[in-house]
Formats: sequence, structure tokens, C-alpha cells
Amino acid sequence: MLLSQLINSLKKGDAELIDFAISQDTEIKKGASIENAQENQLTFLEKNSYLTVHLSTTNASLAILPNDEELINIAKERRLSWAIFENPKLAFAESLDILNSSIDPLLGIHKTAVIGKGVKLGKGISIGANVCIADNSIIGENTIIRAGVVIYEGVKIGQSNYLHSNCVIHRKSILGNNCIIHSNAVIGSEGFGFIPTKKGWRKMPQTGIVMIDNDVEIGCNSNIDRPSVGKTFIGAGTKIDNLVQIGHGVIIGQNCALAAQVGIAGGAILGNGVILAGQVGVSNRVKVGDGVVATSKCGIIRDIEPGQVISGFPAMPNKLWLRCSAIFKKLPEIAKTFRKFKIKEL
Repeated sequence: MLLSQLINSLKKGDAELIDFAISQDTEIKKGASIENAQENQLTFLEKNSYLTVHLSTTNASLAILPNDEELINIAKERRLSWAIFENPKLAFAESLDILNSSIDPLLGIHKTAVIGKGVKLGKGISIGANVCIADNSIIGENTIIRAGVVIYEGVKIGQSNYLHSNCVIHRKSILGNNCIIHSNAVIGSEGFGFIPTKKGWRKMPQTGIVMIDNDVEIGCNSNIDRPSVGKTFIGAGTKIDNLVQIGHGVIIGQNCALAAQVGIAGGAILGNGVILAGQVGVSNRVKVGDGVVATSKCGIIRDIEPGQVISGFPAMPNKLWLRCSAIFKKLPEIAKTFRKFKIKEL
């Protein structure tokens, strides 16, 4: 795609183009980081980025920049093509979408796909090799299902979804529109429910369902369990990383972000806009308020009020945790002082 064509396409996006200058209307083939970008590639810088120094040496054909006079002057001196956006990172993301928009499988159903009785398929569907769709499932139009996907009985999948290879959608699960399910993710598997008896563990039947709203993305090898009754629910716009475990009956609000190895126990409730960093754990039936941010390895064992930034185990306000951490490394020295004054150690 020519640089001028790309700029015209970006004008229609959400990143808010402010100004641009094209020194040479060259072809743009792909994006790259500013330190590695070459000719026929585009790159970007965010405001106050530590990578600013690389603008003086980059070989990119287009630099997407924030509205910063110093950066613009560097680009002009080097005769680089540049474009100023209110949100350069968003403009870069939109550019990658535009440049890769043609990388979609051909429409149609592969001859090795197995489709059960009563299955309803919308228009414009693509179904890859060895896909298995069980009886009475419904697949909305323009959905792409890659090789090896398994869809159980009575599943309902909306429009324009993308199911990557080998993901599994269990019985009666409901998937909204514009969702992405990555490879080996499992939606609607049985919740971990057992009753202790004199003879050992008695399995609790998991008869509920999983419901996923629109614009949700679920990463590779993540699991979302169904409950014994009722539903597990993932709100619109929520993004889930790889290797995330969401237990039975969990309710997650809109536009949340869950990083890798997060674990949420059964019955927990997350509000809207919650961010859980890597390896955060949430205890069963805990309620986490809107806009809460939990830093890595945080253990949430009690309800958290909206808007807090929390850290540590058990979870506490981040500023308090930082103070505690500073003291923790001094404990041997403090203990030595206590012994010196013959104060009994705690």
C-alpha cells in the first residue's frame, strides 16, 4: 500500500490525525519497532518515550509521532515522512489492521469438516479442516473457524467471530459478536465442584452455561468454566490473556483486562474496567469494584472498593505495600538492633 493511501485510510480512524508530511510516496509493507524499522516499513513513538533517541537513526519510511515539536524537527531534518496523531499507538495499531486486512482465509467449508444435525450457518462463514460442529448449534455470519475447532451441542455463536485452531466451545455456551478465541482456549468446561462424603468426593453436576458478550478476546490455553447452575459471564470488551483460569459462576464486567496466569475462583464478581496483572489470584465470592487495578502476584481475599490500586498478599493499598516492602528488606538489621537492646524478637 502506498504511504498516501495509508494516511487517507488512517484519517477515517479513531487515532485523530493532526498533521502529516510525505517526503516520498513509497510503498508501506508492514510495521516495525523504531529501533529495527527498515525501508518500506512504518514505526511510531509515544510522548516522552525512552526510545526517542532512535528517531535520529531509524530507517523507517514513515514515523507516526505525538504532537511534539522537537520530534517533528528531527523528522524534517532527516527528510522522513511523518504523521502526527493524538494517539500514536492507536494509529500504529490501526495501520497494522489496514496492512494485514487481506490476510483472511477463503470463504467456504473444508471437505473434512463434520457438521451435525440441525446446525444453522450464517452467510460468509469460513470453516477449516477437521472442524467438528455438534447438533443444533448456531453460527452467525462472517465467522471464521480455523482447523481443529470443536463446538459442542447447542452452542450459539454470533457474527464476525474468529475461532483459532483447536479451541473448544462446550455445550450450550453463548458467544456474542466480534469475539476472538485463541488456540486451545476452552469455553464452558465443567466447573471444579465436588462434595466430600464418607466414600470420597462426589461430583456436583455442572449444568450451567458460559455467556460471553461482544468484543471479548480470550487468549491461548485459557479456561472459562461453567457452574453447577446459572451462568459464568464475561462482559463486553473484556480482554483475557493466555493461561487464565476463570472459575464457575464468575461474573466479569465490561472492558476488564486480565493478564497471564490470573486465577479467579468460583462466584467472584469483577466490576467494569478492572485490571488484573500477571498471576493475580481472586478468592471465591470476592467482589472487586469498578476500576480496581491489582499489580502482579496480588492475592485478593476480601472485597475491594472501586478505584483502588492494590498489591501484595493479602491485597492492600499499593502505597502501603510499597512502604511494607521497603521495611521488609531491613528486617534482619532491625532484628539485630532488637537483640542488641535485649528486646524479645517478635
